[in-house]
Amino acid sequence: MIKNILKGWNMFEIIWISLFSVVAIVLAVLWKETLFGFGVFITGVFCVVLTAKGSLWSFVFGLFNTLGYAYIAYMNHLYGEMGLNLLFFLPTNIMGFLLWKKHMTANKKVEMRRLRVPAIIAVVFICITGSLALGFVLSLIPSQNTPYIDAITNIISIVATILTMWRYREQWLLYIVLNSFTIALWGIRTVNGGSDGILMIVMWSAYFVNAIYGYYNWSRRESSSTKSRVTNEENRVNAG
Repeated sequence: MIKNILKGWNMFEIIWISLFSVVAIVLAVLWKETLFGFGVFITGVFCVVLTAKGSLWSFVFGLFNTLGYAYIAYMNHLYGEMGLNLLFFLPTNIMGFLLWKKHMTANKKVEMRRLRVPAIIAVVFICITGSLALGFVLSLIPSQNTPYIDAITNIISIVATILTMWRYREQWLLYIVLNSFTIALWGIRTVNGGSDGILMIVMWSAYFVNAIYGYYNWSRRESSSTKSRVTNEENRVNAG
């Protein structure tokens, strides 16, 4: 199983995941973070790296990360984050696995697509209006921390996950924005004494780096896939 997971990793992927793993171990020891929090961190990092590679294994790591992160969010009174993971990420993790499995290439990587301009405009509109509406609802909960930042991360996470399920490269642009807000959210919780905050900041920083790499990798592979499809169609037409 380990051999299948690590198959096809390039030097950049090996170096940066090793770097963040070492940093996480050091911080966990220095700040006396929990082993559970470290487990959530490391499965989350492997999940996003494997997603950037277009590997089905990303959903296996994503399952544990979803459940673990929901528990940590609950302990920090981030109910929006908790609900998002249990009510949305858990079922979509299973659905994403099934959808990706139907669209795998010969080298066991998912086929990638890109959004058109009208769809991009719709995505931006949904993210803005959804964040404002959910932020207002969360602000009505007395013990809720940073309601509007929590709402932004929730809505963007939902939209980005849907784009991931349907194999669109623009998911990574949303993840770049999402990770920026989530780092700020956990920074605030850490200053206020929240548990496992340091590891969560490191984890989401790793996600931020991975989102940039993911957009690059998916753009490159989507362009190659498009050229390949066009070439195959032209060959079929000429053969006909």
